[in-house]
Amino acid sequence: MSAAFAAVDLGASSGRVILGHVGPGTLVMTETRRFRNGPVRLPDGLYWDILGLYQDVLVGLRDAHRQDDTIRGIGIDSWAVDYGLVDTGSGRLLGNPRHYRDGRTDAAVVDAVHRTVSPRDLYAINGLQYLPFNTLYQFAAEGALPAGARALLVPDLLGYWLTGEQVTEETNASTTGLLDAATGGWSGSLFHALGWSPGLLPRLAAPGTVVGALTAGVRAETGLGGEVSLTTVGSHDTASAVLGVPAESPHFAYISCGTWGLVGVELETPVLTEESRAANFTNERGIDGTIRYLRNVMGLWLLSESMRTWELRSGPTDLTVLIARAAALPTGGPTFDPDDPVFLPPGDMPARIVDVCAAAGGPVPAGPAQVVRSILDSLAITFAGRVTDAERLSGRRVEVIHIVGGGSQNTLLCQLVADAAGRTVVAGPVEATALGNLLVQARTHGALTGDRWSLRSELRAAVRTRTYRPGDPLTGS
Repeated sequence: MSAAFAAVDLGASSGRVILGHVGPGTLVMTETRRFRNGPVRLPDGLYWDILGLYQDVLVGLRDAHRQDDTIRGIGIDSWAVDYGLVDTGSGRLLGNPRHYRDGRTDAAVVDAVHRTVSPRDLYAINGLQYLPFNTLYQFAAEGALPAGARALLVPDLLGYWLTGEQVTEETNASTTGLLDAATGGWSGSLFHALGWSPGLLPRLAAPGTVVGALTAGVRAETGLGGEVSLTTVGSHDTASAVLGVPAESPHFAYISCGTWGLVGVELETPVLTEESRAANFTNERGIDGTIRYLRNVMGLWLLSESMRTWELRSGPTDLTVLIARAAALPTGGPTFDPDDPVFLPPGDMPARIVDVCAAAGGPVPAGPAQVVRSILDSLAITFAGRVTDAERLSGRRVEVIHIVGGGSQNTLLCQLVADAAGRTVVAGPVEATALGNLLVQARTHGALTGDRWSLRSELRAAVRTRTYRPGDPLTGS
């Protein structure tokens, strides 16, 4: 018998609530509500509209309940590192969460942290890839944190409003820079060295923990019953996406490709070597105590920001047409490093790409189709290089690359990755994150059983994928 669950899946540009029916041989999803998400620029920086996001979640849950009044549980996943500060006494939100692309974590803030704890010592404890927006740098940018403040990461903040319970889910906790990579617990030594109370973040909860029942107010607003509970899933969306990879053996690499491209392998223990730190690989927690050993790549943000720029200048632009034109261009065109920090903030991405290519002394893309091809070639080369690095640094042999998320629909990108890596690429599912969210909920509530490989077996039976081999013809879609 299948059971019904609601997955709240929040990305950097959109969010949605998905109704899932899950059981042995059953894995069916219906999107009940999709809504816009994104940065809000105010005079003092970039923020998230967390209140609007919460309202959209409630409406989506109401829609899901109207479609199926037997929903047993809810799980929330989102992007990492960002948080809201709440007062520990009243529970009041102390301000809208900042957006990770905000410029407040500048070089001065990062340098101040590194004067207190060196990058080498940080990595030895947290095993985390250096990114200037990691939560610990954001805490440092706050200056003096308000007395009695507690930080709730975005999925946990929304979960608190749904249930009244405060936790920090482990997979997302591992992106803060304050988790001990070896023990999986909060690092008391880092909290002490950086001058923060260990109570700044609430207790840890593993994926698959029943946090609590919905409050009376939420039940009244959504129509959901008192038996519906919130369960922690892989609340960092990449953790859910990796569970949603339909791999058959441990010898796979994954590229969770959306706004960011997360490229890595699934391990049982962290890699904390100096070589790993120098390569800027991260050790984040995954489902069932696994380690997501990966490297962030700027991802399809480059393409979406380019599209936004062209549409501001010239009106609606058809991406499908641009990709088809890009596929027809000859190989060997201009490429660049997609991880150049110049590409992090919003802005005129095509102009920045031209400037970076020109500064390197190579050819520069001329026109939108060439810019698109340059982006996809650059991403494919970088993705392939990161897979090779992950294999070398971890010792985990890679036989196949799985691309999941929105990028799995881009046939040109998938073929370019296969060509650059010289390996078979399996693309899909697009909805890996929501699927991973639902699988954890289903197991928690007894609708499925077994380890993550059993869950992936259910997944493989339910989803369709497409295979790309090195040397296959380029097509654009």
